[in-house]
Amino acid sequence: MCRLPFAASLLVCFWLVERSHCNGSLQDGMRELHSRFAVGLYRTLTGTENDSNLIVSPVSVSLSLALLQLGARGNTLAQLEGTLGYNVNDAQVQDFLLHSHGDISNTSQATWLQQTCTLFIQSGVRLLTEFTQHAAAWANTSVVRANFSQLSHGRSQAERAGHSHDESWPLQAGSSSGELSGSGEAQAEAVWWGHRLQVALVNTVAFRGVWQKQFLFTNTQNLPFMLSDGSVIKVPMMYQASEVSFGQFRTASDQRYTVLELPYLGRFLSLQVVLPSEKKTPLSTLESQLTARQLASWDTGLRRTKMDIFLPRFRMQNKFNLRSVLPAMGISDAFNPTAADFTGISVEEGLYVSDAFHEVRMEVTEDGTKAAAATAMVLLKRSRAPVFKADRPFLFLLRQINTGSILFMGRVVNPSDQTP
Repeated sequence: MCRLPFAASLLVCFWLVERSHCNGSLQDGMRELHSRFAVGLYRTLTGTENDSNLIVSPVSVSLSLALLQLGARGNTLAQLEGTLGYNVNDAQVQDFLLHSHGDISNTSQATWLQQTCTLFIQSGVRLLTEFTQHAAAWANTSVVRANFSQLSHGRSQAERAGHSHDESWPLQAGSSSGELSGSGEAQAEAVWWGHRLQVALVNTVAFRGVWQKQFLFTNTQNLPFMLSDGSVIKVPMMYQASEVSFGQFRTASDQRYTVLELPYLGRFLSLQVVLPSEKKTPLSTLESQLTARQLASWDTGLRRTKMDIFLPRFRMQNKFNLRSVLPAMGISDAFNPTAADFTGISVEEGLYVSDAFHEVRMEVTEDGTKAAAATAMVLLKRSRAPVFKADRPFLFLLRQINTGSILFMGRVVNPSDQTP
């Protein structure tokens, strides 16, 4: 048996340990950067949106911006890198994104998550081979030739791509427990480039989840929910008694709040519900103080606790034009026809982002059948367990457990409001 010299053995062992440490540090660093971007995007949107229901898919937006990085150059690249916090041209970063943004699929457990990017290219526009190869390698990107000579025709082709996942499992009341998807006209993100709509980027996110422990529809009853203005309405409130991950935290200004985590079947993903502890504390106070560091503290601060859980059934949809949001986060050159530099994408001159659309939907229900058919009021027997009752505005985050990526983030101000 051939044996390595002692010095060489030390070198090999040190290299292996160092490599493991670097991979762990990279994952922790990327996790923090993803959380920082998600919180920044959400807080920027709250500054432009009224006090209403809100949902956004940070991972969808960041994936599209990361794809743009592959073809950006100069100051355009620097702004994208500064906002995301990383450069996708780094091999280790690409490897991390490849694994963290891959599909999660388990059809036997009815839980799956899928993210794709499609580039619609105007006939005659030539893409650089290096860009298409790199994009396809890490972002599951396909290239489709399109005719954008007419605006409606170009949009319809992109919209059909956005609807591809919806057609396979439409969102219907009572159809599943906690279904989310990037959907609608541009399902998660559509970016239109060029003076004549030369390139369109459509990023889609589709998710279907079933609770690890399902809510029973027979336990759902109409209970009071206090709105932001202090008025009270009745909403369908789901209930279950379960052992869950739960924690109590404080913001920098000493505002107390609680976090409840509900896993989906397979425990790949979970829904975190964030609720101010005091009923008189406005949700906006918590939103304004939310940071990536606070999100990281939840990973170690949650404890398994037997609880009575009340969570309203809700459904929402939001659509944004990110052209006014992303510049506020530091990405401005990409939208400027004279300053944008995407020479790494195509030899064509004048490519720039003319619009950036983001649309996403969410529905959270019991995983029951024929939900609309049952109308009986059920009186629940109260236990002595602690109670988590989301009977006032709250935040929610749907996170990928192993990477910490925030797939969806938003707030529920009025569970009965289903308008976009």
